[in-house]
Amino acid sequence: MTAPDTLLIAPACRDALQTWLAAERALNGAAEATIRAYSADVAGFLAFLALHHGGAGGLAPLSRITVSDMRAWMASERSDGLSARSLARKLSAVKGFIGWLSERDGFDATAVLSTRAPKFRKKLPRPLAEDAARAMIDTVELQSPQKWVAARDAAVLTLLYGCGLRISEALGLTATDAPLPDVLRIHGKGGKERIVPVLPAARDAVDAYLALCPHPMTPDAPLFRGVRGGKLNARTISGVMARARQQLGLPATATPHALRHSFATHLLAAGGDLRAIQDLLGHASLSTTQAYTAVDTARLMEVYDQAHPRARAAK
Repeated sequence: MTAPDTLLIAPACRDALQTWLAAERALNGAAEATIRAYSADVAGFLAFLALHHGGAGGLAPLSRITVSDMRAWMASERSDGLSARSLARKLSAVKGFIGWLSERDGFDATAVLSTRAPKFRKKLPRPLAEDAARAMIDTVELQSPQKWVAARDAAVLTLLYGCGLRISEALGLTATDAPLPDVLRIHGKGGKERIVPVLPAARDAVDAYLALCPHPMTPDAPLFRGVRGGKLNARTISGVMARARQQLGLPATATPHALRHSFATHLLAAGGDLRAIQDLLGHASLSTTQAYTAVDTARLMEVYDQAHPRARAAK
């Protein structure tokens, strides 16, 4: 949206948008990058409505948005070359703002809230081949001249690949989790808890890091530390992997999250049960795990035939 477009937004709408953004920041803990994205997305929508209806009209027109208005906005965004994924993100921000405003001002926002997002295929990082995953961990360990940092980075990647943890879950471990037990109790997305077995290789990698780490491990301290002693940032691990994949000639999809995919895919290829892998990953549905592991339909039906009561009864 260009600067002149923002001038189309009525002051009352601008004030309402800023109030909503402040609430998102304070009550929902939205990150600044998220706030900036919300601001741009909703401001663009408000500017479109002003043009669509022939000029800024305050808050009143927002209570009368129609299905036709929503379709016109989405068509305009797509005609400007916006992808389905980006439009879905913008629609989510608009729904958040209009939903909040409708509760505050007491109007029916069904036309906005019932608008369906365009369908798009979620892109998942490709799993690495087994030898590539091992080479990635070995190469990352050579990136830093500081032995404890090298051991730290290798330990984090070993947890991602050996236990299927998300990067946030690995970096969320504290000193009380060390030495690593036979199983970890992980609190994943939405606070959902799962039990994850810890491989000896992962335990050994963390032990090697702890033996070299120069920072004190008080009970409430993060397990993985940055150079200055604070909690290790996920961007640091992403950067280390980016340098390693360049050395190894691996694609840009070789990210920390791809190691979690690799864990699941290689476990399935070795004969692991799809439902057990679902539990290890903390997925709510089997279809998510199917997409995550790139398992084909034949393999999925094989698992279904073995597990479904009716299928077993027919044998």
